[in-house]
Amino acid sequence: MDIKFWKDLNEDERRQVLTRPAQISGDKVQGIVENIIDRIKKEGDAALKEFSKTLDHYEGDALEMSAEEMQSAAARVSTELKKAIDTAYENLYKFHSAQEPSHVKVETWPGIVCECREHPIDSVGLYVPGGSAPLVSTALMLAIPAAIAGCPEVILCSPPPIADGIVYAAMKAGVKRIFNLGGAQAVAAMAYGTKSVPKVLKIFGPGNQFVTMAKRLVSNDPAGAAIDMPAGPSEVMVVADDHANPEFVAADLLSQAEHGPDSQVLLVTVSAELAQKAEEATLRQLEALPRREIAQKALSHSSVIVASDVRQACDIACAYAPEHLILQADDPEDYIPHIRNVGSVFVGAYTPESLGDYASGTNHTLPTYGYARTQNALGTADYRRRYTIQRANREGLMSIAQTVETLADAEGLFAHKNAVVVRTKR
Repeated sequence: MDIKFWKDLNEDERRQVLTRPAQISGDKVQGIVENIIDRIKKEGDAALKEFSKTLDHYEGDALEMSAEEMQSAAARVSTELKKAIDTAYENLYKFHSAQEPSHVKVETWPGIVCECREHPIDSVGLYVPGGSAPLVSTALMLAIPAAIAGCPEVILCSPPPIADGIVYAAMKAGVKRIFNLGGAQAVAAMAYGTKSVPKVLKIFGPGNQFVTMAKRLVSNDPAGAAIDMPAGPSEVMVVADDHANPEFVAADLLSQAEHGPDSQVLLVTVSAELAQKAEEATLRQLEALPRREIAQKALSHSSVIVASDVRQACDIACAYAPEHLILQADDPEDYIPHIRNVGSVFVGAYTPESLGDYASGTNHTLPTYGYARTQNALGTADYRRRYTIQRANREGLMSIAQTVETLADAEGLFAHKNAVVVRTKR
């Protein structure tokens, strides 16, 4: 990890420091994913099974887990892990069930009443990353708000062999259909449907750059599916002052670096001394990690940035728009008013990012790639669609008719005007 002084960098150098590694290979990834999607659209299950063998190394024939297989997987989960999943479930359920839909009903004009209502999305697909790091917690993060929102059909895909913990967590949250599918092929299957996999209206869940690219492509296709957000390789930024514990900082950086080689971690600090100590602590802690090689690759394209003051550190954070932002400072609450673009904020020395990843109650499905400037952290509302209703009686329409007619005239839309005129003429 290189230590860079922000004041010494030109604009191009600053942009380079804040560039995600996964964005560099975007064109190559897009070509690969487009081929996968095209084949699944044309060949359905046959293509899915081929990709499962070649990409996921899955030798089984069944794309969907049977009810018996799901029950057996759940039974194999240790008592300790079940207890941890159950505790996380309770906290997540509390936080997400509090996100009640708002029902608005307003008389905007005498005789005219407008409403805003919400309704659960009819069918949703959940993608849970697996492989070397099966994300048991993600099954909870995605499935709990779907259940609270009341989505009638919920399916889940995860790379085979699906970890028993994922199955237990999914079942705990009400998921009844689980598919042995990973990567871009899982996204394509859920977006377009095959003989075995039902088509869904919206796809949720994080993934690597191939999964993220697939989500982008299917969401741009009217025949595809909507998505929650572009949630790709994990990233964290730690903003720290000279009071921060370098060991804590190092641990937070590595907690994200171990996700994958295309993850990115950044430290922004006002203290050159802390920058040096945190780098030393990071390298020291790295040696003890079982996923050391993966974390080391992530660190190779990560940086330590020394800012001139707290306000500049916050400006850098807003420019990067991190998925996770950890504030390790003597008075972390003072930083919050200056933070705008972020997926989730972790305040103070004793709020590690892993707390939010697993059990605090907030959702860990968050926008990456800088999309935190415009996209929200996942919540129950994402599983609902909002629509409006309006009602007018004759007196209400009569009293506002001239307003509508004048605006229609201004836009040159006679039929719009006439729809009012035919109702109000005496």
